[in-house]
Amino acid sequence: MAKESLKAKEVKRERMISKYAAKRAELKKIINTGSEYTDEKEAAVKALQQLPPNSNPIRLHNRCKLTGRPKGYMRQFGISRINFREMALAGLIPGVKKASW
Repeated sequence: MAKESLKAKEVKRERMISKYAAKRAELKKIINTGSEYTDEKEAAVKALQQLPPNSNPIRLHNRCKLTGRPKGYMRQFGISRINFREMALAGLIPGVKKASW
């Protein structure tokens, strides 16, 4: 089990990302349009740098919904590989069965 503080930090980051998503997209659009460096671009770069670091979506890390484990995460199910295996063997995940050939 991950510490509750780490789980809470991820939730806080998710909220921060959604809060600043529109502003970040607008500034990125200004920066990426056009070819020459203008005052408007310079102001947009400075404004983007002033945003909180946790508002950047790259800082978000996938965690298991059950345990909070950060490694071995399976996106399709939203849980770690360990929990996936236990649940699949117990028959708790519909349509999943142990492979044998």
